[in-house]
Amino acid sequence: MNRSLVAALFAALALTACAHRPPAPTSLPALLEHALPTPLLLVGEQHDAPEHQQLQRQLVQALAERGQLAAVVMEMIEAGRDTRGVARDADEAAVRHALGWDDKHNWPWPTYGPVVMAAVRAGVPVFGGNLPRSRMREAMGDATLDTRVPAPVLEQQREAIRTSHCDLLPATQLAPMARIQLARDRAMAQEAMAQLAPGRTVLLIAGNGHVRSDLGVPLHLPPGQAHRVLVARAGAAGAALPAHVYWDTPALPERDHCAELRER
Repeated sequence: MNRSLVAALFAALALTACAHRPPAPTSLPALLEHALPTPLLLVGEQHDAPEHQQLQRQLVQALAERGQLAAVVMEMIEAGRDTRGVARDADEAAVRHALGWDDKHNWPWPTYGPVVMAAVRAGVPVFGGNLPRSRMREAMGDATLDTRVPAPVLEQQREAIRTSHCDLLPATQLAPMARIQLARDRAMAQEAMAQLAPGRTVLLIAGNGHVRSDLGVPLHLPPGQAHRVLVARAGAAGAALPAHVYWDTPALPERDHCAELRER
């Protein structure tokens, strides 16, 4: 299928999604009713919204109690790391060691540790899904990644990189940085697919930008692969992101991220 046809189909699907407003349940049982059954549930978050990590822990516990949880795949952990060799009663230090989650880790353990430990205690393996740092330079120079998605998606990725970095990046860095995002989405899709199990669900936990139906991991799944996207929104943030179901939480205090970035 050529890229122009893919782009046209992509646009049509986006219009269809906008015409049917996805549900936003207000209780965990209602959320599960809308999100399941599915072999793959992509759970998005706003990283600084603690209610979103609380939801993830609750989802892990609820699905594990039902015997439905096959695995948890997380953006916060590099691909190649997992807890398969860790006992259910292992302490947090052993879990962190297995996942390479040391004091220099980019993601705070107090925030995501409860999600990880809920899975470990339930005997459910946790897998890293993110592109390892050792492969990022290679991804930046891999022009074939530009052809993995329709042209409008590639431009949207580059624009997202530009705005998220507050126009501080040189224009020459936009394409390489967008390739890293594409490579991350592809890596998470591949890891989630590797953990699929008949009759059960794999949870993929990542930022909202990575799970969105029109831009992220879903575009890197095999054609026809069944999945559902859950976007967790803090107030108006993420209100327009396409998904199958939403989870709404209170808005966070406003922050000027660009001012903070310029100061750094």
